[in-house]
Amino acid sequence: MRVVIADDSLLIREGVQRLLTNAQIDVCDQAADAERLLASVEATRPDVAIVDIKMPPTHTNEGLAAAAAIRAHYPATAVLVLSQYIDVDYALTLLSDTDSACGYLLKERITQANELVDALQRLHRGETVVDRELVDQLLDRNRDTNPLDDLTDRERTVLALMAEGLTDRGIAERLWLSPKTIETHVRHILSKLGIPEGHTHNRRVQAVLTYLRA
Repeated sequence: MRVVIADDSLLIREGVQRLLTNAQIDVCDQAADAERLLASVEATRPDVAIVDIKMPPTHTNEGLAAAAAIRAHYPATAVLVLSQYIDVDYALTLLSDTDSACGYLLKERITQANELVDALQRLHRGETVVDRELVDQLLDRNRDTNPLDDLTDRERTVLALMAEGLTDRGIAERLWLSPKTIETHVRHILSKLGIPEGHTHNRRVQAVLTYLRA
């Protein structure tokens, strides 16, 4: 796996690179601003771009704009927003643009190297990875107007774990249930949300996006 790291902090870039290098992940470039990031992605075509939201020159949403550009022009490159801030609107913009692989994690909640490595591997497989704290905030913000009322409590739990990027087996292990039971829950979730079968969209991703927008 080949990765580009974009963050205006040299310490963050070097720290993440050292962590990934130790995990046998090839860091092919670093970028301190969004312009350099886009040039790097164009030149190296990495599997994943790790992006901070607030980057030079204005330190507002340059990283998010760069992430959107990467997803639009380089769909083979997954995007992981690694930020110290939770911004629900930014997250929804990122996750709703396309069906390509993307993720949003908080720096302070990554306490072990394998957590970041696992997130990158999921993204490389085409999955979506969302920080649990962000999922909780989305739930709290929309609790009064939740369109997911047809789901049972267990189905909501399964869908929340899907939003974290867990596979059926991962969800089964987390909930101490059999993979077959989780498959049944997922089938019911997709049916209740009215997500049709098709070859142009990933149904699990569509379910997660419905959940996050709800």
